[in-house]
Formats: sequence, C-alpha cells, structure tokens
Amino acid sequence: MVREPDARAGDGAIIPKVTVVVPTLAADESLAECLDSLRNQSFRDLEIIVVDNSGEHLVRSDNVVKVISNSTNVGFGSAINQGFHASAAPYLATLNDDAVAHPHWLEALVREMDSRSDLGMCASQVRLAGDGRLDSAGMLLCADGSSKQRGHLEAPEKYLRKQEALCPSGSAAIYRRVMLEEIGLFDESFFLYCEDTDLGLRARWAGWECLYVPDAIAEHRYSHSTGKASPLKAYYVERNRLFVAAKNFPISSLVFVPAASLARYFWHAWYAFKGRGAAGAFRTEGNSVITLAVYVLHAHWELLHRWPVLWKQRRRLKRCLSSRQFRGLASRFSISARQVAAL
Repeated sequence: MVREPDARAGDGAIIPKVTVVVPTLAADESLAECLDSLRNQSFRDLEIIVVDNSGEHLVRSDNVVKVISNSTNVGFGSAINQGFHASAAPYLATLNDDAVAHPHWLEALVREMDSRSDLGMCASQVRLAGDGRLDSAGMLLCADGSSKQRGHLEAPEKYLRKQEALCPSGSAAIYRRVMLEEIGLFDESFFLYCEDTDLGLRARWAGWECLYVPDAIAEHRYSHSTGKASPLKAYYVERNRLFVAAKNFPISSLVFVPAASLARYFWHAWYAFKGRGAAGAFRTEGNSVITLAVYVLHAHWELLHRWPVLWKQRRRLKRCLSSRQFRGLASRFSISARQVAAL
C-alpha cells in the first residue's frame, strides 16, 4: 500500500489518515469484490481492517488487509468499534462487505472532511448494485424513531448536489475520530440496524455537522446478509427504532411516538394487503402477519426491559442544541409514516 504518512505513533509506527473497517459475516465473493475496490482507491493513505464475525476464521490477513476474528457474530456496531480501537487514524470509514467503492470514493470523503473542522461525518452516494437507482444519500427520520435512506429507489441524478445531511448510512460513511471520542462509539446493544442513526443523532446533538458527498460513490447489494424482509431484520429494526427514540428524542417529541407508530402500523397493514413495501415483502417471503405482530410485541418488551439503561444513556448525551433546534433539524430531514411503510 502506497502511503504519504502524516503522523507516527509513540512506537514509531506509521499512522494512516483513514482506517476503513469492513465487518463481514458471510465472508463470500462479495467481500473479495469489496476489498479489491479498497485496494484500488485513488486515496492511498489508508489501512483496511476486516472484522470477521463468521466465527469460523474465514478471512486471512495479508500485507494490505488486517483481520480481527471473532468467535461469534458480535454485530455491526461492535465490529466497527473493534476496528476503531485497533487503529489511531484521525478518520474512520465504514463499508459494508456487500458494497463496492468507486475508485475516488475515499478521496472525495477525505477532501470534504479536511476542508471543515465542524464536519463530524460524511454520507456517500450509495447506489443499488446492478440496479442503477439510489440506495442512500444520507438518512431521514420518522416521528416514531424509524429511519430510512434518503433518496431510496430514486434516480441518482436527483442527488448530485453536495449538501447537508442528517447523518450517513453506515454502509458507506466516514467519521472523525475526535467526534467519536467525544460522543462515544456505536451502541453495541443495537446489534444490527439503526446504530448509524443513533450515532448520527448523538453527533448532531453535540453540534457536529454532516455533509452528503455525491462524488463519494459506492454500489451496495441491499440487505445481502440478512435478506430484504427477514424476521431477523423485522425484529431488530422495530426494536432499535424504539431505542433511537428513547435515547435521542426530546420529551416533547417522545409524546408523539405512539401515534406515529400506530400510523405506520396502519400503513404497513395496508401495503401488506397490496403486496407492497417491507410488510408486503415479509408476507411474500412466507412469513405470517401473526409472526410480525409477535416481533413487534417482543420489541416493545425489550424497550420496557431496557428503559432504565436507555434513560441513563439519554441523560449522558452531550447537548449543544436546544430541544427546539433538534426538532427543527429532525423536521428538515423527516419522512412520514406512510413513506416508511411504502419502502
């Protein structure tokens, strides 16, 4: 790997500018394509860390790629945190193992991060692999705590302007180490899904900005690991959106979460009947509505069970914004319950 190092650790080791962390579970041909795309980046001052969650030690280190092997699947957030602790780079980039970064992906992200000290994170233009449509141009937030990818299934040409975003999708993002040290890392209790939204909202509360960088392009095989509408995904998305709201929403916004949740359930039922949206896909894949209801109840039980911990976490939030300012931010990057159910 060719590098132009700008710092050295206390033991004299070269510190790269960016550490790219790639968590993997399947460790299949998608990971090989992902790593090839990182080896071919125009930006060269980087290190690559693969966190192998397969439990089978399927990935081997080489002269370019470092590997952290776990005996069990510790989840996405925990894997990223392991990569963070194993590095000293000023920037931490995250890339899904089912994503392929365009050659200038990292160069575009680093250029923007270097240009503004108030930027804590940047969102990529994430496209659906082999589809031509957009997967994500940052994230949007619903009043019930759900989050969805901005621009999902739309034409990338509609999102060619560099602009503020709420927070990035963790499938292809970059974060400033100083910010992570200040606000804390990914919440490992989330295990899968929504941990990027939780981190992003904590960062926004602390006054950090986020920028959408359209030149930072990655192709993503959407939900390649867990399926587009699997029971596993249904449970964690439902549980974790409750965690996001409990930890990050002002009290004045929390009171509207139940009503927004009921609205989304109504639209999920409507789209399930029509065979559309996530609920429609859930039924199409052979899952029953009763099964979905059980997962919803389980998710709410987990909220009650973990409420004391979640309340302590929200009390520890670093708040540079007022509740009014946070509500305004959430309003600018909002998505309706019907739109959530339709995607």
